[in-house]
Amino acid sequence: MSTARVVGIVPDGPADLAGLRVGDVLLAVNGMPIRDIIEFRVLTDEPEVSLVVDRSGLQFELDLDKAAGSPLGIEVDAAVFDRVRTCDNHCEFCFIHQLPRGMRRSLYVKDDDYRLSFLYGNFTTLTRFTEADLERVVTEGLSPLYVSIHATDPLVRNEMLRNRRGAMSLRWLRALLDHGIEVHGQIVVCPGLNDGAVLADTMCGLLDEYPELVDVAVVPLGVSQFNREPRMRAHTESEAIEVCDLVAEWQARFLLALGRRMVFAADEYYLLAGRPFPPASDYGDFSMHEDGIGMARGFELEFGGEVVGAVGPQPGFFASVDGAPALGYRAPRSGEAHAVGVSIGPRRGAAIGVLTGAYGAAVLRPLIAGLGRDDVRIVEVENRFFGGNVGVAGLMVGEDVARTLSSQPPGDRYLLPDVCLSGGRFLDGSIPADLPRTVEVVSTDGVALRKALA
Repeated sequence: MSTARVVGIVPDGPADLAGLRVGDVLLAVNGMPIRDIIEFRVLTDEPEVSLVVDRSGLQFELDLDKAAGSPLGIEVDAAVFDRVRTCDNHCEFCFIHQLPRGMRRSLYVKDDDYRLSFLYGNFTTLTRFTEADLERVVTEGLSPLYVSIHATDPLVRNEMLRNRRGAMSLRWLRALLDHGIEVHGQIVVCPGLNDGAVLADTMCGLLDEYPELVDVAVVPLGVSQFNREPRMRAHTESEAIEVCDLVAEWQARFLLALGRRMVFAADEYYLLAGRPFPPASDYGDFSMHEDGIGMARGFELEFGGEVVGAVGPQPGFFASVDGAPALGYRAPRSGEAHAVGVSIGPRRGAAIGVLTGAYGAAVLRPLIAGLGRDDVRIVEVENRFFGGNVGVAGLMVGEDVARTLSSQPPGDRYLLPDVCLSGGRFLDGSIPADLPRTVEVVSTDGVALRKALA
């Protein structure tokens, strides 16, 4: 049965005034079973709402009156109430297969659910997509969606996904575009598998078969020390240069044919290739900011005060419906919901160490050097927990941060980017209070860092 457990209630909101309590389980809305938060939000838009509630085994109906279109004022425990549609692909490059044992169970769930793609920007391969799913997406206008493409050649895509449905599942991408659904794409490039001539062929396929795509992110394979797939390896510098050149070549072709660049290489490629990042104007509205596309340029704009707020979608942003818990990148990053910067004991006049990963350090060093301040330094955290080529700040764990801080002066201020926390915890389960030095958790954007340094 599809059920939703209430985990939070807005004081004096419609649900609170009607007598709904934390811990109550919602079984139906207006006589209809509810599969997910999308359906729940649509059904509760009415001014009169009837809920079937289970409270400690006792079932009863609860009627609420509210303004039409306004939320009930509750938070539920999940975005999907029936069962998350898990991924049945066996991709060699899947990072979930490269996680160490002993982490939170939720981290090992591979979803391939179009609903989570709509709600949170998760990428779906469409191998489990159906006619019924297409009908619902089109009827309810569940747009945008995010689709993992990897290759447009059916045989190559089949090999990459290691799923016989991978060869044909892009027919659903064509159907989504035909019905006006906004779609963002992604290509994870695996050296020796879908780079070089295959990547060029994929670019040609995108232009020929899927020109309506909003944009496509070209991102490098991430390899941890727990990788067990012999074909998977990190890019070399020459391979990164080749990808940057190929993307630039095809951007020019897309610009000529479609009036927009459409494909973008991830910031990591420019760092690996030793190339400067493209100008900020190339990224438009930074629509794929969360996928590492234009993050460096966006951060530069924020840090330099060239924009008022943060560039791109931010943690805590939930564009589609109210009531669902924030997940993944959009989860509250400190222990406080929607925290912008949680300060834990700042010390005025002390030297400042900015904690970040290897890639963040490469981006931040020139920005910090431009300040002309000798009291601010970059403290690069080596990621030994995951190892491999993992160097993004979002995958820093408490164990590595603690090891790094233990060799740092105890009297300084230390700024920790909140992107490495989810619900106030690192991926290894530790919390900032466990660290050997006091830290200040700062929102991962240039505006917040500039304010913290000031």
